[in-house]
Amino acid sequence: MEEPDREAVATAVQRVAGMLQRPDQLDKVEQYLRREARKKASVEARLKAAIQSQLDGVRTGLNQLHNALNDVKDIQQSLGDVSKDWRQSINTIESLKDVKDAVVQHSQLAAAVENLKNIFSVPEIVRETQDLIEQGELLQAHRKLMDLECSRDDLMYEQYRMDSKNTHDMNLIQNYFGKVHPLSEELAKQLWMVIQRSIVTVRRDPTLLVSVVRIIEREEKVDRRMMDRKKQTGFIPPGRPKKWKVKMFDVLEKTVITRIEGSQADTRESDKMWLVRHLEIIRRYKVEDLIIVKNLMVQCFPPSYSIFNRVLDLYHQALSSRIQELASEELEANEIVSLLTWVLNTYQSVEMMGNPELIPEVNVKSLKPLLSQDIVDQLLHKYMATLRSNIIAWLRKALETDKKDWDKNTEPEADQDGYFQTTLPAIVFQMFEQNLQVAAQISDDLKKKVLHLCLQQMNTFLNRYAEEAQLYKDEHLRNRQLPACYVQYMIAIINNCQTFKESIVSLKRKYLRNEDDIMGFGSSPMDTTLDSIANDGCSSLLDEVFMDLEQHLNDLMTRKWLGGSNTVDTICVTIEDYFNDFAKIKTHYNQEMTIKAHRKVVTEYIKAIMQKRISFRNAEERKEGAEKMIKEAEQFKFLFKRLTSGFIEDTDGLCNTIIDIAEVLKLTDPSLLYLEVSTLVGRYPDLRDDHIAALLAVRGDASREMKQTIIETVEQSQRQQSAGYTPIFKDIIVPTVPSLSVPKLLK
Repeated sequence: MEEPDREAVATAVQRVAGMLQRPDQLDKVEQYLRREARKKASVEARLKAAIQSQLDGVRTGLNQLHNALNDVKDIQQSLGDVSKDWRQSINTIESLKDVKDAVVQHSQLAAAVENLKNIFSVPEIVRETQDLIEQGELLQAHRKLMDLECSRDDLMYEQYRMDSKNTHDMNLIQNYFGKVHPLSEELAKQLWMVIQRSIVTVRRDPTLLVSVVRIIEREEKVDRRMMDRKKQTGFIPPGRPKKWKVKMFDVLEKTVITRIEGSQADTRESDKMWLVRHLEIIRRYKVEDLIIVKNLMVQCFPPSYSIFNRVLDLYHQALSSRIQELASEELEANEIVSLLTWVLNTYQSVEMMGNPELIPEVNVKSLKPLLSQDIVDQLLHKYMATLRSNIIAWLRKALETDKKDWDKNTEPEADQDGYFQTTLPAIVFQMFEQNLQVAAQISDDLKKKVLHLCLQQMNTFLNRYAEEAQLYKDEHLRNRQLPACYVQYMIAIINNCQTFKESIVSLKRKYLRNEDDIMGFGSSPMDTTLDSIANDGCSSLLDEVFMDLEQHLNDLMTRKWLGGSNTVDTICVTIEDYFNDFAKIKTHYNQEMTIKAHRKVVTEYIKAIMQKRISFRNAEERKEGAEKMIKEAEQFKFLFKRLTSGFIEDTDGLCNTIIDIAEVLKLTDPSLLYLEVSTLVGRYPDLRDDHIAALLAVRGDASREMKQTIIETVEQSQRQQSAGYTPIFKDIIVPTVPSLSVPKLLK
């Protein structure tokens, strides 16, 4: 059995096995047989129909092939007959050459007859055309011009066909129509004038612009026809192709360029804002012109011209060229900013290319940049270099102006809180603000660069400011009478430091968006410099106070003092008087000065004790002196409580040192002296042996052996310094008395 039969039997076995899987299916065997019989009959019927269809198709194909063979034989026979007839007619065709020449001559004569009227009326038509051009009837003038050109071109073409090498006749025709070409040029001038003024013309007389476009379209059709004939015959009339459409766009391009370049009304010499005015005029012109083109001119041109896109491209090219010319000039810093702001921001804003009236024809995102990134980078680099020079010059000038104010005989101005200040911080940061606002208009990156430059130059400026403040102080020390308002202006310098610090922080917060950027622009060096300037200023003012108090401090703990002088009263009055002026210092530095003054007064008082200016003679003097010391310590307490206004909780601590020393001096029982001194050392661990010796010397009743015993005992005791204790005796030096040498004793 062949393979297909075996496959068929196997398939049948599988199907039967599938039908008879259960016993109850045996009852349906007859039904299965009938169904399979029907399927078999259906398949056989379809197979017969398919075979019959194939046989019919083969029969039809054979008939068509037979017919095609017969047709090929007929065609072959016909081609043989045609070839035979052609060989027989060659001699006949050569004998018809004279007829052919006659036909050509007849054609030329027919063209001459057809144009005869125009040929004789050429001068008249030229005059009429000239008049029509002068009258502005451009369509009619062009129609007559086309008639003249058509007559000339037809005659020249026929002459070319008859004898292309006969230049004499060709020149004769061309000379006869010699005024036609100038007439065409004159008409073209009128067309270009209309095109040049198309923005104005389309609003006043749009039909005139439509007429010009129609004339150009006519000439374009003639150009195409002449170029096609040239390909066939090699003949092209003189002046063709005119390419008036190309010339029209050239005229539009020159018009746009002239409109942009002609918008510069001023120069730098006549007006510092010349560039801003120039760019604003360009902006206004371009927006107005594009709106007119979109709404009016588009209706006057065929859609194939894409007139809006063409004008948009012309404006962009002309504007880009003009901006590049401006960028290549020696621009000042403010002019560079104006140019970049206009190019990078204004150009794509709603004020210009993003104008709602230009949408959707203008897509701002698809606009090409007016300047390349390289040129923008060059301008930014130039701007930063110029700005750096300007900032240095501005800061130098501001400082020189401020220095002149320091020598005035009038007090500086005060702010709303009554603190003395000069205009220097306001001038400096107003300058920084202006430059940062300008930079922010261009880009965030430039803004950060300008901020970094400002802070960098500010750091350098503060070093110079510190030097000038020191020179101001040194100059004053040479003659303390000058300047008359030295104290007030030194206060203003100190306050300026605080203002500078606040302004730096404010500037960074205003122009930097996040904390990371703010932290990146560190100001620690500037804060350090400003604190140094302010602290030096405070020190110089305190020096001023204590130079005035020097004589009074020297009178402390002397016989004059003990005799009832008002030294401490004078000291308190002087300090209070100075601190009335120091109230004009801002709180932070004022508090530090008050603390320093408080400590300085107490230290000088203790120095006066340790310098052993007086040695009490008896218990009465010791009591009187100690009580006077306690009274004066209370005066100092009262004074500095009032001056500190509560910002120092413990104002009594330092003054209590004087009271504690007074208690040692006041002691009447010498046997208890060791105990008092030990208590004093326990409170003040930095109290040295020489201090104890000086203190006992002031008492005047301690023997040499007692002094030695007290000092040795105190030395053996352990001193413990509490956490909150601030040493006061550490820097107090006790003057030493030179000991007598052995040779001097022998002498």
